[in-house]
Amino acid sequence: MSTYTLYGVPHSLYTGRARSYLIKNGVLFQEVSCGHESFKADIVPKAKLATIPVLLTPQQEVIRDGAAIIEYFESRNGRRFNPKTPKHRLISTLFDVVGAEGLLRPAMHYRWNFPDENVEFLNYHFLNAQPQGPHRQAKTDHMMNKMRFAARMFGMSDTNHALVEGLYIEFLRALDEHLSTVPYLLGGRPCIGDFGLLAPLFAHLGRDPKPLAIMQREAIHVYRWVERMNSAQQDAPEFFETAETYFDNDWVPDTLVKVLRIISEDFVPETAAAAAAINQWLGENNPVPGTSAARYLGKNDSSASFVLRGENITAGAQPYRFYLLQGLQDFYTELSVENKCASDKLFLSCGLESLFTLKLERRLAQRDNLEVWL
Repeated sequence: MSTYTLYGVPHSLYTGRARSYLIKNGVLFQEVSCGHESFKADIVPKAKLATIPVLLTPQQEVIRDGAAIIEYFESRNGRRFNPKTPKHRLISTLFDVVGAEGLLRPAMHYRWNFPDENVEFLNYHFLNAQPQGPHRQAKTDHMMNKMRFAARMFGMSDTNHALVEGLYIEFLRALDEHLSTVPYLLGGRPCIGDFGLLAPLFAHLGRDPKPLAIMQREAIHVYRWVERMNSAQQDAPEFFETAETYFDNDWVPDTLVKVLRIISEDFVPETAAAAAAINQWLGENNPVPGTSAARYLGKNDSSASFVLRGENITAGAQPYRFYLLQGLQDFYTELSVENKCASDKLFLSCGLESLFTLKLERRLAQRDNLEVWL
């Protein structure tokens, strides 16, 4: 049987999403660090960017980005982890976006703002992701300082720690209540949204010492879900009679609605502010079709300011959020009138209805391993 190669590292948020998918999909793969000499020499020229995760197929095809890796397999396996019913499909897609983009503030805060608890653990992992050679520790220090500063790009400041922590704990407890009743978000089997949500809840919030202790204390069912998502087996002995299927009849339990309401409080205003900032940039710059869309538009160009529970937050506006949201919006557009009405009712009850219409003035696509403007 052919073996795939996943380039990533254990502490990478986005690698965790792709790794979990490969495990649950039964893909035979080996994982190689991005610090390995082959990554820079052989993979980056084809991947176009030195970011992870990257998948090398047995046919020597290089696929960069977790969403693209998952789509590569989903397009070939009958969309095994994509729910077929309207509300479930929309919820699954939304959680994928939220995992990739909507929990970056607590993920970065709990990693970088608790040095007494985390620094030795992080130094070990960042050091061992560096290629062998002179000045390895100095390069590690530089990378860690760079990432520590990046926390501010995601909206962290010296004054909003309590706000970010309070909202995260509310989310964590609500998710824990939901996962006390079922093994996965939509029932007895994982969906695409489970993989997306795992990204921050494993690599940062479920491994780093400070947030791991919080999760194990405040949300044991979430912790068990994190373990389950990294197991090839169902790994759900505490759920004695749960069928390995999604909820019947497109049902959405109240416990999941509660989680979605908490998500909306932060995710919706930030998305609206980001759309405004990026659309202004598009109007001023009018990039040529096919131009690569930077993850951030620039220090000054990409500021998205919004109010959360009475506090002002300024974060980097990321086009990638809208690249992922296009999937949700495109699926919604194709629904029948009846299914749109049912979906509208659900999203309105959660404060998420604007996500169907919050769009950029230019679409994005992935071409040759890069997200580009159309």
